[in-house]
Amino acid sequence: MSRTFQIRTFGCQMNVHDSERLAGQLEAAGYVPATDDAPDVVVFNTCAVRENADNKLYGTLGHLRPAKTAKPDMQIAVGGCLAQKDRGEIVKRAPWVDVVFGTHNIGSLPTLLERARHNSEAQVEILESLETFPSTLPARRDSAYSGWVSISVGCNNTCTFCIVPSLRGKERDRRPGEILAEVEALVAEGVLEVTLLGQNVNSYGVEFGERDAFSKLLRSCGSVTGLERVRFTSPHPAAFTDDVIDAMAETPNVCPQLHMPLQSGSDRVLKEMRRSYRSARFLSILDKVRAVMPEAAITTDIIVGFPGETEEDFQATLDVVRQARFSSAFTFQYSKRPGTPAADMPGQLPKAVVQERYERLVALQNEVAWEENKKLIGRKVELLVAAGEGRKDAETLRMSGRARDGRLVHFTPNELNVRPGDVVETVITYGAPHHLVADGELISHRRTRAGDNAEAGLRPKTNGVRLGLPSIGAPAPLPVTTGGCAL
Repeated sequence: MSRTFQIRTFGCQMNVHDSERLAGQLEAAGYVPATDDAPDVVVFNTCAVRENADNKLYGTLGHLRPAKTAKPDMQIAVGGCLAQKDRGEIVKRAPWVDVVFGTHNIGSLPTLLERARHNSEAQVEILESLETFPSTLPARRDSAYSGWVSISVGCNNTCTFCIVPSLRGKERDRRPGEILAEVEALVAEGVLEVTLLGQNVNSYGVEFGERDAFSKLLRSCGSVTGLERVRFTSPHPAAFTDDVIDAMAETPNVCPQLHMPLQSGSDRVLKEMRRSYRSARFLSILDKVRAVMPEAAITTDIIVGFPGETEEDFQATLDVVRQARFSSAFTFQYSKRPGTPAADMPGQLPKAVVQERYERLVALQNEVAWEENKKLIGRKVELLVAAGEGRKDAETLRMSGRARDGRLVHFTPNELNVRPGDVVETVITYGAPHHLVADGELISHRRTRAGDNAEAGLRPKTNGVRLGLPSIGAPAPLPVTTGGCAL
């Protein structure tokens, strides 16, 4: 009888995609996903970015201890950034853990589980550099209609607040042919949308010395037949170049959406953060994007309460938020992370000050987002229908989907058999700060293979892609399409 597994993921899109790889490996090794609350293997894919990450993990491990005692052959594995950071400390604090593996060797999990069973002792394996590029590993995808595609791992920046470079290492780039082969494999499985993923996607190509590699990659995605939407996250403002803006505007299936972290609107704080751009540079990029894509939705990340941040610095952030007109923002209170330069900086702010500023920032951003969303009332939108995006869909008899610009829209299917993965057109009837509503009749409903697969409970399974070292070269002529995302 096959052993069952469950993966619990904490943190960012990188971790979500890594968990797809972990699931793919376990299935390839003969494990099957658990259908109950008593799996044979529980894998924690952890994050170390936030201050309470440690407490969250060890608290969860503590709650799992009685289950381990009642079922001794159950195995617990801990991977990801927190495992890379804490290493052997995990089994010291939680000796019922069987396997600890790091960010550089996620491909080792099945072997480590087998070794732990055979030796009847915990296995801790943390590598200092990447062993196997994650995308060469098989993956069990979570979505029938949308997929992550890593174009790079690691980061060459030295932001003083960030622990990621020390845990994920220097940037390593995949070759373009490998990326496109994975995109094509997903589309062949019915996927309509891919998100290109990297710590700094627009610095892609630095490892093999091709400065405009990312814009070429975007254009090449435009020639993949059947690929309707292309997104990417996250670019760094310092490396954002005009050729990327041109590629976004000129490639029909690249979506009019940009997530670009601001972090702070204060030039002084940006310097202390070692963010190698200033607020004027950031805003100029937004101006250029909107000049060629007027309806582009721009989202961001902002940190409040960085060490030494003054009220004047904070006001500068509010000023940029007013000018930038973000459709949404991920706002964070500064979190001290041991091992980062910022953790030892003077001027660590009291919690009460940070909380008060955070609340002001959230209130302003909600006001801006609501104003922007209300402008969309009466506009026709095309939605890729999603699963699990609308928490109140069951009680409101609505479904939810993402517009081409990434905005979340709750719509009324009007008794039609609309499935996640299908594509519908509708008209916005209401705008709220964090979502839109479309309660009128659907203009159109297109059934898709992705919808067929979602209805049947099927998910894409992609094998690892490794093609050697090809280069993109000149992209093929762009096809004429009507299902893309460019304006």
